[in-house]
Amino acid sequence: MAAGLSIRALLGFAYLLWACALSSASPTKGGPSRPGHKVPIVRREWRILSKHDKADYIKAVKCLLVKPALTPAFNNTGVKSRYDDLVYTHVQQTNAIHFTGHFMAWHRFFTATYETMLRNECGFTGAQPYWDWTLDSPASNWASSPVFDAVTGFGGNGAFIPGDPTSPWEVPGRSGGGCVTTGPFAGDNTLVHLGPFDSVTYNPQCLKRDLAPYFAARYLAKNQTQLTLAQPDFGWFARTVEGGPSFEASGIHGGGHYGVGGTYGQMGDLFVSPADPLFFLHHANLDRVWWSWQKLNLRTRLTDVSGPIYLMDYANALGGNVTLDFPMTLGVSAADLTVADVMNISGCGKTGAMCYEYDKVYTLQK
Repeated sequence: MAAGLSIRALLGFAYLLWACALSSASPTKGGPSRPGHKVPIVRREWRILSKHDKADYIKAVKCLLVKPALTPAFNNTGVKSRYDDLVYTHVQQTNAIHFTGHFMAWHRFFTATYETMLRNECGFTGAQPYWDWTLDSPASNWASSPVFDAVTGFGGNGAFIPGDPTSPWEVPGRSGGGCVTTGPFAGDNTLVHLGPFDSVTYNPQCLKRDLAPYFAARYLAKNQTQLTLAQPDFGWFARTVEGGPSFEASGIHGGGHYGVGGTYGQMGDLFVSPADPLFFLHHANLDRVWWSWQKLNLRTRLTDVSGPIYLMDYANALGGNVTLDFPMTLGVSAADLTVADVMNISGCGKTGAMCYEYDKVYTLQK
């Protein structure tokens, strides 16, 4: 999830630091795997899509929200839909996929699998859109981003829920916290089934947002993206993306999560952040940042990976570093892949399992 802390994430983050839970779900065939598409599909920014394409995308998201789950049922399961299959996978692996060397690779795999599910299971014919949040700075522009549009977007903020402004865990500048009041997911008090934290029992609830414009502008502006792109190797690149476990040490990853989820929204929850469909637009853009960084020296950076196997084990006290043959699983939603399989986004079954491109990449300003 994010690199900052919220009230709801505090307990989760403490749990994260001490727990080592890994998903035990057995994968089945599916998702982006060889041979893949013959020609890469092209991901585009949300605001340039036509109204028709936006509506088709949201229709496909709603399809996944009601399509029956594949995860085997367990007592009082909260995994009701195909969408929940992915949220559940993220919950189960949260302790193993953040502040690690495979954070970027795992989330590339995760987002591409979501894209494939939208296309193969719900009739979507486009590619996963991304959200270029650098276009929504300064803070005064944040809430009016096209992704929050009530008609052609994902709806906006939740009603304001008073918090404790003196708490060090209050997301700076948070402005909502309640159920979303506009857009395609408003008015549904059973939209989200899992959480908070690592709970996977059935807990029907509304989609909540707690927009934090100041925090978003601080960590998602062009200067932070440029800082990220300027890193000399993957180890430093990945650490700059994730930042550290405090608001003062956040990065672009936390900027998006807490800029949308604040203290009380699902995007600000360490475990169930994918419950907000904006998660996938945010992570598509994080992936675009990674691909932009890779393309600055593609020959070298298609094989450049490092970072700890275990959460925040940067000194390798618990184990070694992630390598290209490191395995990744998404449970019932895709066949297992390795880090090497996702390094090239346009491998298309020849030099990797991914098969998409971006219409534009970021450039490093000298």
